[in-house]
Amino acid sequence: MREFLVELTTTVPDGTDPAEVDRVRAREAVRARELAASGHLARLWRPVGEKRSIGLWRAENEAALREEVLGTLPLWPWMTAVVTELETHPNDPTA
Repeated sequence: MREFLVELTTTVPDGTDPAEVDRVRAREAVRARELAASGHLARLWRPVGEKRSIGLWRAENEAALREEVLGTLPLWPWMTAVVTELETHPNDPTA
């Protein structure tokens, strides 16, 4: 599997019922745990003071990442994603 750095920003549409937002966020947490267990979500961070997330994700290719992985997130319809495919650096200390 390939690795991707993914920046996700969620924008809840104006007028969305707060109870619905809570329900979707609860489903999002469950789905994130499932994707972590399956090896697709390796790490997830939130920049200090921000509501966006930055994650290390894994998939066969970017299309699969968007359709089969990120596209299954309950918040996906409200998200914008910046995806960067990664490769190992020759000076990576873990290589």
